Amino acid sequence: MTLTVEIAKVVDDEVVAAFNTLIPQLSSSNPPPTREQLQKIVDSDATFLLLAKLDGRIVGSLTLALFQIPTGLRAWIEDVVVDGSARGAGVGEALNTFAIGESRKRGATTVDLTSRPSREAANRLYQRLGFVQRDTNVYRFTL
Repeated sequence: MTLTVEIAKVVDDEVVAAFNTLIPQLSSSNPPPTREQLQKIVDSDATFLLLAKLDGRIVGSLTLALFQIPTGLRAWIEDVVVDGSARGAGVGEALNTFAIGESRKRGATTVDLTSRPSREAANRLYQRLGFVQRDTNVYRFTL
């Protein structure tokens, strides 16, 4: 099996179909993104849509956001999802490793992410990759 990770450059039918399969595995409260929404991510200078392919088939995704603030360039990982059929094949690790490398290459000094405690396998992966749990409060204001 060949596992590759790439930054999406185009949003074609394959990418749209992959997200129609992947997003329901990540969130039951959010619908899959439309082609237009995916295109906005791909077109943005601040976001990178990473696609993991196993033998040429999209089996995972990660969104990397890079943004400049007064204290430096920050990197943030969001919406990491691996298809159930590909779990255990190193897809999550490959996506995160690629995102960390891309962040470093672009000048970020840290990479942040959040993960629900119930996602035990994902949390073990993040710790194995060197992410350290921060003593902080995360707040959300719903609009």
